[in-house]
Amino acid sequence: MLPGSSAWRRGHRVRENGPLISAFTVNHTVVTLRRLFTRAKLWGARFDHEPKWSKHLLKLPTERVRELSDDEANRLDAAMRDDYAPFFAFAQTTGWRLNECFLCWSEVNWSTGQITKLGKGDRRITLKITPSIREILWPLRGQHPKFVFTYVCRRGEQGRMMKGARYPITYAGLESYWRRVRRRAGVTGFRFHDYRHDFATKLLRHSRNLRLVQKALHHASIKTTERYAHVLASEVAEAMEAVSKSRNRSRRHLREVS
Repeated sequence: MLPGSSAWRRGHRVRENGPLISAFTVNHTVVTLRRLFTRAKLWGARFDHEPKWSKHLLKLPTERVRELSDDEANRLDAAMRDDYAPFFAFAQTTGWRLNECFLCWSEVNWSTGQITKLGKGDRRITLKITPSIREILWPLRGQHPKFVFTYVCRRGEQGRMMKGARYPITYAGLESYWRRVRRRAGVTGFRFHDYRHDFATKLLRHSRNLRLVQKALHHASIKTTERYAHVLASEVAEAMEAVSKSRNRSRRHLREVS
């Protein structure tokens, strides 16, 4: 398996012992390499055996867009521990990816009213501290000197953790807790990442502005955001109905005139 082939790239993992990278990530690598070859040829380079790039592009699965029902949201809220609730509230309010939700206080600037940190692809992302976000974060001040979101240890481990003390919420700890809270709430088929889909769907339904949703989700390409365009189907139906009614009025007017 040659380095640079799609199969070779597909064998990489998101993190050590984590899931394999997605077909989208593989295709992103292929497209980036193709652009590098194109630029090199503009500079005079010649390649005797340039890869046939289309053969290395993987078929992308149709990604589902899962929306949380009011009943599911209520059940999750009822099953949620108070110390974990602010983390989930932040994810729901911002639509940020899981890794982006692990905030440090150094990333929260109360003076400027902004949160700034590195997001996916090491791109700098900025978020205005709205009244809703302030309501989530302000009570957490003083709980930990570095990390924003913490949990209360319920069972101490000798020499490591003390019962009743606060510790930062970790990726592994969050995944474990998320499985338990879903089970208690009786919510199935809903991943943590679906909070992001839920946020985008509701934001688009409210704003009817795909560009605004793109900016909120920090998508580099509008094509990625277009997966939520189905939300605007009602707008299309309303417009079609308006056109049909307009034509019917015109026909009736012509009959009356004649």
